[in-house]
Amino acid sequence: MAYDNNNVFAKILRGEMPAFKVHEDEHVLAFMDIMPQADGHVLVIPKVPAVTLFELPADAAAQTIQAVQKIARGVNAAMDAGGVVLVQSNGEAVGQVIPHVHFHVIPSHIRDLGRHAAQMGDMDKIKALSERIAIEVAKEFV
Repeated sequence: MAYDNNNVFAKILRGEMPAFKVHEDEHVLAFMDIMPQADGHVLVIPKVPAVTLFELPADAAAQTIQAVQKIARGVNAAMDAGGVVLVQSNGEAVGQVIPHVHFHVIPSHIRDLGRHAAQMGDMDKIKALSERIAIEVAKEFV
């Protein structure tokens, strides 16, 4: 499948759609999922256009997973979660909804997760959580 420059994540990267950002650098963007499976659900995307992990260049994959590790620590600390679930799906057949490679960082026990993209979250709550998480994530990138 060819990369679609009009997918929602590409639009967020270009600033054409809003997002509650928790971290951004030259390689990745991390922001709140607005249809969260649990409070504090963060998405991490590389800035390189790739539909799946299979198409992501090795250097971008390494930079992205290093950021995922730091963001996961920040999310875990901010949410006092005791752990996080990481989800990364490749292809529609396994549940990938947005055609841009991305990682879900979800502070929850897997048995407690809601269904993905089942309903829109409370934007005020998501904004407040993004601010709390961004403080902890910033500590990881020092």
